[in-house]
This record gives sequence, structure tokens and C-alpha cells, in this order.
Amino acid sequence: MQLNQSHRFAVAPMMDWTDRHCRVFHRLLSRRARLYTEMLTTGAVIHGDRARLLGCDASEHPVALQLGGSEPAHLAEAAKIGADFGYDEININVGCPSDRVKDGRFGACLMAEPDLVARGVAAMKQAVDVPVTVKCRIGIDDQDPEVALDTLARAVVAAGADGLIVHARKAWLNGLSPKENRNIPPLNYDRVYRLKAAMPDVPIVINGGIIGITEAAEHLAHVDGAMLGRAAYQEPWRLLSVDPELFGEPAPHATMKDAFEAMMPYIEDQLAQGTRLHSITRHFVGAFHGVRGARAFRRHLAENGVKHGAGINVLRDAIALVEDEPAVSEAA
Repeated sequence: MQLNQSHRFAVAPMMDWTDRHCRVFHRLLSRRARLYTEMLTTGAVIHGDRARLLGCDASEHPVALQLGGSEPAHLAEAAKIGADFGYDEININVGCPSDRVKDGRFGACLMAEPDLVARGVAAMKQAVDVPVTVKCRIGIDDQDPEVALDTLARAVVAAGADGLIVHARKAWLNGLSPKENRNIPPLNYDRVYRLKAAMPDVPIVINGGIIGITEAAEHLAHVDGAMLGRAAYQEPWRLLSVDPELFGEPAPHATMKDAFEAMMPYIEDQLAQGTRLHSITRHFVGAFHGVRGARAFRRHLAENGVKHGAGINVLRDAIALVEDEPAVSEAA
């Protein structure tokens, strides 16, 4: 399926997962996918170790910073800091259902306060020149998704939001755990399609339960973009198909082994700076699919990558246990 330049494929932000090491790895699998940081609170960005939290490798672009917060002035300040660090987009999370997020008055609970979210968007737009987007759910708890999503979307677009990323499920803040909120509320893709039909000039990206590139392409008949979350993280081999299957362009590397070889200089540089090997290789667990030796690869990394002083040879030895996998197709 050949797409025009307005279509987008993205890898979702995931707390404690999509750190800079993960994003460098994912960029070696797709030039086109837009990568998102894990959600960072405005307080952490403003008062924390910015180099550690916000530092990103030049290879990661296009990359978006996702913020969690509700105070417009703090969102504006954090957005400006992120833009100054070179992020290509600032995204505000209005969809995360974790208790920690709810207690801090940000994330999915803000679906109940569309005017506050809109004020935050307006403040961010005044502070930065890069796009500002909103990631949300279709509703929370007893909200009617037809009303809740439309109300939020129209409020933030009127405030200047450059697009929405919609997780096509409700979030039940009362009664379900964050883990249960990822799969128990039923998916309602049609609700997101209706939002796009009602707001044809607003970029709408769909998220939630999308497990592969073929499924993502099917959604693109209805919306402007598709976002993969856990499927991209747990099975990163899928990302090798993004560029050829969605954009008709060659993948950056023909095989996962080629991608790993391209990542070796980055890993060596990080190890020299004191980063532990496991901090990087923990993102590689699902790298190989249907290839003989994949289990031995995972086992070797699990047993040896966590050892004190583990070096690059641990990864090389693990890769050597995997048979050569077929090269990814270079065209859709």
C-alpha cells in the first residue's frame, strides 16, 4: 500500500520501555516510523536531570517527547525545554490510566477536564514552534465516548493542537488495573473513524490492539496514521517491514543481524560511558521471530547480559547462536 507524505506510522510511548537505547534500536529498523519517548512528567523535565531524561541520539529523529501534566504554565515550560533539546513534536498524555498518573492529575483522568487540557495545549503552542499533539482515550469510566471524545477533540483543536492520537478503548479508572485497562475495555475503532470523518482536516492517528503492519495499513484507509505499542516493543522484527510495506521504500537494514551490526558502535560508546549492557540488550528480547536459535539468543542475553562488566562480546555471542534470517522485502 503506497501512502502519501501525510500518513504516519508511529511507535507508541511506553513507560519504562521506550528509552533512548530502545529508540536508537527501533530507528535502525525503520527510517519512517515516528518514535515517542516514554512519558515524562513536567516536574521531572523542569527540575530533574535533563541530560539524562531528555538526551537523545541524533539518529532518533523524527522523535516526539511525551509529557504528563495538567498545569498549563508547567506544560509550556516543559515543552519549551523539550523543543530546545531538539524534539520534533511535543505530545501531552491524556490516556495513561495508571494510579500514579491519576494521583498526579494527569493522564486519562484529564478526559474529564477538556477545558484544562485545551488551556495546556494553548500554552504549549505559545511556547514552541514544533507541533503539539494530544494522546487520549475514547473516554473514561461512565463517559459516553460519542460525547467525551468529540468534546475533548474539539476543545484541543480549537486551542491549536496539531493532531490527536486516539487509543480506541475507554479507560476505567475505577475498577480496572492499568494492565487490565490495556486489554479488557473493548476496542472501538469505528469511534475513531467517526472522529476522523467529523474532523476531516485534523490529523488523527489510531492506537490500541494493532498487532502488525498489515493491520496498520487497513486502518490507514480511515485515518491518517497508525501507532503500534507493545507489538513493536515485544516483537521489534515487525518494524523491519514498515518502510517497504507502508511507504514502498527499502528498510534501513535487510535483516535483524544487519541492524545489530549497525548498532554496535552505539553500544560500545554507551558501555564506555558506564552504561550496563543489560540496559540496552533488554530491548532485544523479541528481535528474532521464527528463526532457529532465537531461544538460545534470548537465554544467552538473559544469563550473561546482566553480569557485572558484561561487554559487547556477550551480544555478539548471542547473535552467533541465531541462524541467518531471510532478508526483508525492499518494496511493498
